Amino acid sequence: MKKTIPVIGMACASCSANVERKLNSLDGVQQASVSLPGRSALVEYDPAKISLEDMKRAINGIGYDLVIEADRSAVEIERRAYTLLKRKTVLSWLFAALCMSLSMHWLRVGDTSLTNQVELLLALANIIVCGWAFYRAAWRQLLHATANMDTLVCLSTAITFLFSVFNTFWGEQTWGSKGIGWHTYFDASIMIITFVLTGRLLEEKAKDGTASSIRQLMGMSPKTAHIVEDGQVREVPVSTIEKGDVLEVRPGEKVPVDGEVISAESFMTADAAYVDESMITGEPTPAEKKKGSKVLAGTIPSQGKFRMRAREVGENTALAHIIQMVQQAQASKAPVQRIVDKAALVFVPVVGGISVLTFALWLLIGGTAMMPQAILSAVAVLVVACPCAMGLATPTALMVGIGRAAQDKVLIKDATALERLRKVDALVTDKTGTLTIPNQNVDFTKSDDLPLEEREQLKPHAAEAMNQLQEWGIEVWMMSGDKDEAAHYWAQKAGIKHYKSRVMPTDKEEMVRKLQNEGKTVAMIGDGINDTQALALADVSIAIGRGTDVAMDVAQVTLMGDDLRAIPNAIELSRQTVKMIWENLFWAFIYNIVCIPLAAGALRLLGIDFQITPMWASALMAFSSLSVVLNSLRLKFVIR
Repeated sequence: MKKTIPVIGMACASCSANVERKLNSLDGVQQASVSLPGRSALVEYDPAKISLEDMKRAINGIGYDLVIEADRSAVEIERRAYTLLKRKTVLSWLFAALCMSLSMHWLRVGDTSLTNQVELLLALANIIVCGWAFYRAAWRQLLHATANMDTLVCLSTAITFLFSVFNTFWGEQTWGSKGIGWHTYFDASIMIITFVLTGRLLEEKAKDGTASSIRQLMGMSPKTAHIVEDGQVREVPVSTIEKGDVLEVRPGEKVPVDGEVISAESFMTADAAYVDESMITGEPTPAEKKKGSKVLAGTIPSQGKFRMRAREVGENTALAHIIQMVQQAQASKAPVQRIVDKAALVFVPVVGGISVLTFALWLLIGGTAMMPQAILSAVAVLVVACPCAMGLATPTALMVGIGRAAQDKVLIKDATALERLRKVDALVTDKTGTLTIPNQNVDFTKSDDLPLEEREQLKPHAAEAMNQLQEWGIEVWMMSGDKDEAAHYWAQKAGIKHYKSRVMPTDKEEMVRKLQNEGKTVAMIGDGINDTQALALADVSIAIGRGTDVAMDVAQVTLMGDDLRAIPNAIELSRQTVKMIWENLFWAFIYNIVCIPLAAGALRLLGIDFQITPMWASALMAFSSLSVVLNSLRLKFVIR
């Protein structure tokens, strides 16, 4: 069984890596993939060996939570958490403003000693009220011999605070008596927490934008429906509808569940209504619905009304399957993300080691006189070396890319398919139902005597799509079971140079294998059972949404409409998404490569009086994470 489960409490790449590692260590879990921006886990497991409750207990043990209860809403939990985070951020800025005013002598409360003690109280209040969650999370991580960003925040603020407390009461006799200048750094302790909270607040707001496609899909599901019982029509929650119920759908209302029309009427005709299915199929023309016609949840009658019998409800509707597919794809991981996750697991301990080394080197260079410099440099390294940007680089780009594809009626099952699409340099396509639309009203016993344009029609924009692919250097092969004359005709109409006629399913499979043996990355597009062998073998498999369930089950990508321009658009989106991933990773790594030495005080050793302080380190850390998310959101506007 495969299920997408919301995860609560993750804040950085190390968090998602810890949750993923814990899930994968559980007996009965075959594979787990955790998405930080998606705040979810895609888990494939054996229900006979492990239950969702078992997983929840294991994840609770390391400081996080899985939302598996029907009466708990992950969206509502996250909304409340966001509100609390916003309040803490505002309060922390208030503490920061007061402490900064005292340290800069804009406010005066007495002599230096009293001022330091007031700053101590402000910093302590800030840690307890605004930053306690960092300490609680860091403690849980310590109990399980792991670490994450909370650990770095906890260490840096605690060291800065305790060093300042020591200086408040014993600074003069310890340092001043020896001619060593000393200061307190309560404002830095507060600002670290303030900037981290601010960064998370902005990051959560930005990450909310990466999930907009899912919310749009979920928004297509109505909350209520009109049920017909004993001749009476009444409004009920959609969640109460069962298979077999009779429902009435009026113009402008959303169809609540999948079902079958039992009666219809409109001002145009007495026995039919017209339904806008563009949000599902991409087709702009409303579809005629008569008695016996199938209707899908989320579609909207544009003319007329009808009564229907519910056939599929809840998680079994076509819309629910689409939402599940997009969620699972967004939670899945591209190969490059696996490398990043492994790096994230060791990143925090490595940063801790660099921080200790920085402290030791400053003491070695200047002895106890350099103690304040050594402590501040070590703290700045802890703060500035945030793994969040690195952890967000890949999943945010994938979420936006897959979500953007869904808005364009292209459903991508997993991140690997999205990453691999950009490499496609050969396409094998079926003809009937894929490139062409067959005429269902033809008497096929006399089809040999009919003009080819009366057996079937080339899909709109099919030639445009094929020409675009071939201009990019992609080798296109049309494979048809039709006679030679028909295959030649439709290949010419579509602008395809290579084609084969009278082929069997094994011939399509052999063509895919032949192209792969030539070193090509092959995409196969089809709509029928006879295409499944080739679809299963292809590097990227693409199904037509109007095709058979078997073909769509095998395929990694499903086109929900008849516009084949979606194929080059998906390839271009893949190119842009992968480009965005490497851009994000480049800047995330460059950020750490540049900032860690500057935070450690490397320039001071060269005689340049510049160093990143703990306060500015926290601001830079927040900015790096936010910049990665905002950069990924640019994908929404790449293709129009």
